[in-house]
Amino acid sequence: MLIIVGLGNPSEEYENTFHNMGFKAIEGLADNLGKKIKKSECKSLTSSFSVKGEKIILAKPQTYMNLSGEAVASLLKKNEADISELVVIYDDIDIDRYTVRARSSGSAGTHNGMKSIVSNLCSSDFKRIRIGIGRGQGELRDFVLSQIPKEETDKFKESIAVISDALQKYIHDRDFEKLMRQVNTKPQTK
Repeated sequence: MLIIVGLGNPSEEYENTFHNMGFKAIEGLADNLGKKIKKSECKSLTSSFSVKGEKIILAKPQTYMNLSGEAVASLLKKNEADISELVVIYDDIDIDRYTVRARSSGSAGTHNGMKSIVSNLCSSDFKRIRIGIGRGQGELRDFVLSQIPKEETDKFKESIAVISDALQKYIHDRDFEKLMRQVNTKPQTK
């Protein structure tokens, strides 16, 4: 079992915002795998398939960011999955824009979606992939909900490609240490 969750906000108005990086990454992975994330279950949209006889679930919580933990906990419970079988993808203001970083565990930091997941799972001991968005001008809420600038589309797409490539390999080899080496040492664009 492997559950890969991309965090974001479900409303169309948030589609191309910095806070929807997790959604964009999971959609990019699904596209590369030829899958559609459209089944409604556990407060999420999902796509389920098997690789080497093992169930893989790609998910986009539909609870809005600050309640993401409800959807993630529901997915784990329904599928009788262990927290070790979870990978969460999300935006991070404390990492330079479009830089990708992976960790096998850690704190929620300032991210309310991650705080919700940690609270609902009573643990922060799960894998995560973070996409840097940096610290923008003005209020944090306004920045994370602002649109990704069109002139940054190529850099954004490169970050999504890095994540998709790493996760496709991870789905097959289940070596998160290898995934971390791949994304954490890969030269990033500025």
